[in-house]
Amino acid sequence: MKYLVLLAVLAIAYLVWRQGRLEKPGRDAAAKPPAVAPPLDMVSCGLCGLHLPRPDAVSGAGGTFYCCQEHRQSAAGGP
Repeated sequence: MKYLVLLAVLAIAYLVWRQGRLEKPGRDAAAKPPAVAPPLDMVSCGLCGLHLPRPDAVSGAGGTFYCCQEHRQSAAGGP
């Protein structure tokens, strides 16, 4: 009989612990990984072929992209 009472007390304690654990939204929110930013469009340099993100590239004539200002000027034939 005392084992039955002990089992009932342990079962109730487990259910109370489990209920308290499920009600805390901060704990579940902290366990989620942070949102990942969408991938950036990649372009290649028209002179050296280096691949880089489009926002970091320097645009040239004809829709060509370059990795730096010097490569854009060099491809255009400038000084």
